[in-house]
Amino acid sequence: MTSSDTPLFRMGLALTYGAICHGIFALAGLAMLLGLFTGMQSGFGAVPQPYAWIANLVLLAQFPLAHSALLTPRGRRVLARLAPAPHGQTLATTVYATIASLQLLLLFTLWTPSGVVLWRAEGVAFWVLCLCYGGSWLLLTKASFDAGPTVQSGSLGWMALLRGQRPVFPDMPERGLFRVVRQPIYVAFALTLWCVPVWTPDQLLVATVYTAYCVTAPRFKEQRFLRIYGDRFRAYQARVPYWIPGGPRRGRTDA
Repeated sequence: MTSSDTPLFRMGLALTYGAICHGIFALAGLAMLLGLFTGMQSGFGAVPQPYAWIANLVLLAQFPLAHSALLTPRGRRVLARLAPAPHGQTLATTVYATIASLQLLLLFTLWTPSGVVLWRAEGVAFWVLCLCYGGSWLLLTKASFDAGPTVQSGSLGWMALLRGQRPVFPDMPERGLFRVVRQPIYVAFALTLWCVPVWTPDQLLVATVYTAYCVTAPRFKEQRFLRIYGDRFRAYQARVPYWIPGGPRRGRTDA
């Protein structure tokens, strides 16, 4: 038994990776909650115009690009190398969640606000939108739990290492909000982008780009599910709409 495979080392490594993952996860959630609520005006970026928009576009693009790239076979190999051997594979989901949270934290804290307000809700409209905004976050939380909270939060990897076991991924989600649409996490995330009381050019850009990502990115996820679950996922596609409740059942992944 090597020094990196002793129970004490595994416990320390698991708890360290878990603390880092959930700490960044919490900070990213708070930054996103505040950033969207203020119309992306809470960022600390101070890049002068017109370069600010270039910097913001880079921040906007880095999340979906890296988020998707790390799910490829090459990306998974990279994740496995970001933890001491032989625990890279076990901690891969924790590392993935940590990187995703860090990306969101960078986006919402380093964003350079334009300072231009297109519209700000007042009176009853403000409280209605606050209610809708809170509801969209509750939907996002519910969808994440329905999908498997250990995977979404990153705890699957470090908890498996702590127990000295291989990570056991949850089964294909079909319950809860997954009975209504196949991609409830993406739908709920998109709702958080649009149910806000302050509209700025920044918010409009973020909402438009990330909604397009939420609509298109799950297609690649569904291709993976088809490879893994085969006919079972095809049957699920046949009875549950892709993105809109009551909408078309089957997607382009059925080819």
